[in-house]
Amino acid sequence: MSGLAMLFPGQGAQHVGMGVAFAEASPEARARFDEASATLGYDLLALCREGPVEELTRSDRAQPAIFVASILAWEFLAARVPGLAPAAMAGLSSGEWAALCAAGAVSYADALRVLKVRGEAMEEACRASAGAMLGVLGLTPEQLDPICEETGVQLANFNSPVQIVLSGPAAGIEAAEKKVTEAGARRAIRLNVSGAFHSRLMAPAAERLGAFLADLPLRAPRIPVVANVDAAPHGDPASIRDRMTAQITGSVRWVDTVRRLTGQGVRTFVECGPGKVLAGLVKRIDSDAVVHTISDIATGEVVAAALTDAPAA
Repeated sequence: MSGLAMLFPGQGAQHVGMGVAFAEASPEARARFDEASATLGYDLLALCREGPVEELTRSDRAQPAIFVASILAWEFLAARVPGLAPAAMAGLSSGEWAALCAAGAVSYADALRVLKVRGEAMEEACRASAGAMLGVLGLTPEQLDPICEETGVQLANFNSPVQIVLSGPAAGIEAAEKKVTEAGARRAIRLNVSGAFHSRLMAPAAERLGAFLADLPLRAPRIPVVANVDAAPHGDPASIRDRMTAQITGSVRWVDTVRRLTGQGVRTFVECGPGKVLAGLVKRIDSDAVVHTISDIATGEVVAAALTDAPAA
């Protein structure tokens, strides 16, 4: 399956009910939730099943929850498609940890520990600073660079050729919102987030995560995983630690990531986990790409059938 890549969503994809269908259908999936609950110190399955959505949206809750739902989707598909062998994997922001886990670079238990620390550190950084994020449609990075310089914000996410997210101090985002509108942006949308992710304001979180990763067992991925920060494949454990620490304050180069994959012959993408955001972004980057999403049993069966029936690449 040289033309296939797996994608894993990040924070923002969470919703009440995610991952529950897998747990209700499979003892193995339920055991995954049980292990996560023991690691995290709260009943993750109950949170995913019942909410409330306000708690599920917190970084320290959303990131592990999305990870578990994503890994269950991946494991469901791998069990249904004999010989499933993606050419590559990638994940958006916290979803990159799911990609690394699925590729064998980090264990399920250790990835949960990482996301517990990562989410808690980001929540703390959000409380310590007044930050915000702004989605901008219709302006190029070249048009946004001077606006960022003037207002003290950063280019945080390169989501598609026409969608870029700015991040930084709340006052700077407020000023940038006015300036991008004046510059001709089609839309400027404040994101419903608790802080300025992928910006300098997350430096304390990056420092805490980096210290935690120093002793975390990691391995080179069995399947190439394309990193957010530079759209290049992860390598040895030291480089994984460096990139995943830098990711906290660095830009998510999703456009470059998808173009790297398509440039290497990937034509089919499967988004494993809640939501369809990544599938939509892939189509905006490459309209010829074939995209699938798997978030529950029903969609998993559809995707498994599509991949099983697909001609060899």
